[in-house]
Amino acid sequence: MLRSDFHYELPDELIARHPAARRSESRLLHLDGRDGALADLRFVDLPRLLRAGDLLVFNDTRVIPARLYGRKASGGRIELLLERVTGGNRALVQLRSSKPPAAGSTIRLPGGVDVTVVGRDGDFWLVDFGSEPAAIFEQHGEMPLPPYLRRAPEAFDRERYQTVYARVPGAVAAPTAGLHFDAALLEACERVGATRAQVTLHVGAGTFQPVRVDHVRDHRMHAELTEVPEATCAAVAACRARGGRVVAVGTTAVRALESAAQGGRLAPFTGDTRLFITPGYRFRVVDVLITNFHLPESTLIMLVSAFAGTAHVLAAYRHAVVQRYRFFSYGDAMFVEPDPAALAPREAA
Repeated sequence: MLRSDFHYELPDELIARHPAARRSESRLLHLDGRDGALADLRFVDLPRLLRAGDLLVFNDTRVIPARLYGRKASGGRIELLLERVTGGNRALVQLRSSKPPAAGSTIRLPGGVDVTVVGRDGDFWLVDFGSEPAAIFEQHGEMPLPPYLRRAPEAFDRERYQTVYARVPGAVAAPTAGLHFDAALLEACERVGATRAQVTLHVGAGTFQPVRVDHVRDHRMHAELTEVPEATCAAVAACRARGGRVVAVGTTAVRALESAAQGGRLAPFTGDTRLFITPGYRFRVVDVLITNFHLPESTLIMLVSAFAGTAHVLAAYRHAVVQRYRFFSYGDAMFVEPDPAALAPREAA
């Protein structure tokens, strides 16, 4: 399986660099993974695709203003992008500057805060902030918009690059499928008999790192902190008992649920996940996927291809290009029903 197997051509003008005027005004492409059938809808049509008894599973992570700019002792400018707080006063960050900093060097942040570079840790740098890192980022940081937007954050991004149900701070990128939901749409889903449950997966900066190897099997997935609580496991069991479907809102919800089922059955889970889902994977928990359009050759388009079939997914993306859908974080969405061959027997859930 090659990285190039998941390539598609995308005109630059189809990258959505700003959100729709209202969250639920986005378009929705319905893909049936059984035969590849497509239907062009609006996101407000979602309730009619749901059934009484379905369970919508949302990722309730909250994006923190995770990008900071500072100065090295030499005066050179340096950018810090938070990956995760590791405990105490330390955090893993991505650093960007003209020259890499030396271990033990100091960075001056806004407000006169000095932090110390401890050293490298894989693709990241370990930095000692001298106090709670999250508080420093909340006070001085800016929203970490994806690099492909190619613009500086604006005031509205504080609200729009955040789901309306975000609860647990810790993400440095939004779980973007959830950006389409507003209060009215959530109520409409409830009126058709769909219930709700939450997982938490703190999306890390590694989500934007490209797959650099040619052979997919050689890619090492970045780690992301995940929690699937007992209440959500119980909600999934109740959904199964009433004949409903587990509808994952976003690839992060998929990875959280499937990570919690790696022992064969869904069970409460707290910890890092490096689960890398590619075609051939059999889904133990998720029955339906709501997701945005993803970058070519990314781990996320590989996950969607595992769910609905690579040929069907790439055909859907080509259709979306022709129909002028808006792509990526602030873009439109898909409602994806699976290729039945991609599902494990449901008694294994």
